[in-house]
Amino acid sequence: MAAYDELMAHERATQALEQVAGRLNWDQETMMPRGAAAQRAEEAGALKAVIHARRTDPRLGDWLAQARAPDAAGQAQLRLIRRAYARHTRVPAGLAETLARTTSRAQGAWAEARAADDFAAFAPVLAEVLALKRQEAAALAEGRDDGDLYDALLDDFEPGARTADLVPMFEALRPALVDLRERALAAPPPAPVTGHFDEARQIALARRLARAFGYDETRGRLDTAVHPFSAGSGDDVRITTRTDPGDPFNCLYSTIHETGHACYEQGIDRAYALTPVGQGVSMGVHESQSRLYENQLGRSRAFCHWLHGEMRDTFGDLGVEGAEGFYRAVNRVHRGFIRTEADEVQYNLHVLLRFDLERAMIAGDLAAGDLEAAWNDRFAADFGYEVPNPAQGCLQDVHWSVGLFGYFPTYTLGNVYAGCLHAALRADLPRLDDDLANGDPRAATAWLRAALQRHGGLRTPRETIEAACGAPPSEAPLVTYLEEKFGALCAD
Repeated sequence: MAAYDELMAHERATQALEQVAGRLNWDQETMMPRGAAAQRAEEAGALKAVIHARRTDPRLGDWLAQARAPDAAGQAQLRLIRRAYARHTRVPAGLAETLARTTSRAQGAWAEARAADDFAAFAPVLAEVLALKRQEAAALAEGRDDGDLYDALLDDFEPGARTADLVPMFEALRPALVDLRERALAAPPPAPVTGHFDEARQIALARRLARAFGYDETRGRLDTAVHPFSAGSGDDVRITTRTDPGDPFNCLYSTIHETGHACYEQGIDRAYALTPVGQGVSMGVHESQSRLYENQLGRSRAFCHWLHGEMRDTFGDLGVEGAEGFYRAVNRVHRGFIRTEADEVQYNLHVLLRFDLERAMIAGDLAAGDLEAAWNDRFAADFGYEVPNPAQGCLQDVHWSVGLFGYFPTYTLGNVYAGCLHAALRADLPRLDDDLANGDPRAATAWLRAALQRHGGLRTPRETIEAACGAPPSEAPLVTYLEEKFGALCAD
């Protein structure tokens, strides 16, 4: 037990430093003065070097060889620490530090290029990030049976996932999504919500929605950012949103989405705090929570009917015919360029575009400087219309600027998981719509907390979904849900 105790003490201190690093990133996105970017890059690099040294400390190998787990949770801790140690020791310290500095600088360059609508200004630093990520992937792939560069990066976000398994699942989704999209776009469009929506009132309502879905503000905070995100775990989990005076849904549904992420982290058994088990098990499982909160619950007919009354009381006339008109406006299938603003039917088509492009970049088949043209060609082929500018095209997402190659497929995998969880949840909660019609999703969120969230990383991602749903993950429940919901909206 002495080796296990020493190992866990070392791990808790390392986890605490990683939380500090995450707080630096949160600050950079929300409050950091613009002129501090260069210094922040140095700070991030220095902290990354310290964390990498702790992650590759030779004592970890000795402790892991000697440690004996006291229980099932301890076995999971050892499994996750052993996996992390193997991965970190394959990446040279200099590469890890350079990556941290470069991605911190690239994040600022991306924000400026996006604001200026200038991909050419961002392309050189993206090329730097891509070259470094290919080096990292090569180092990580040395420990894999297949030696696949992309799968080595994907494994950081969805442990155990392989492209060979994801491609058939995603390709099974594609024809159903395309067919449903064509039917939805051919139907008469619902009237949109219109008006001027005071941004302070949007934030006030967003806070109420976050609390309704279970977000504990005593252990978090809501701020604004260019790209909404959630950060942290345990007792400090922060979320961000953004406002648009002409589009309140951007704020409200971004908030519900990030609340799903935050509630997962806040819902994990607090006995696991600052340990590997005390975090969401994967980004796919994380995304299942945010998408289920946002879509299957937040965009359901019952909840929309309640939200219509709240919106009308807050903002006045909305330009739609009653609660049902509001529900249709919330779920309108429409042409658009921005992934985070896409409707449920088309969202995964946006993700599949990115999945294919980033695989090509990591494989060396697509250079960073050619990304804009490749993006525009692929978008026109997939969606049937032209991208008007880089800000609505390849510059819209922050992910590649901060080195998150391999992250995008977890969005669609999260939707697949959400479809499975929603089917199981509905089977157990036959009166859920009655609660949602009163603006009360607590039964659903309590179910998710008990079935999935509290366990953190005790199981692998696939085992986590199977344990909660009673069946292996499949795209079929998601297709059924989308067809039932949007097929009815198209037919009416």
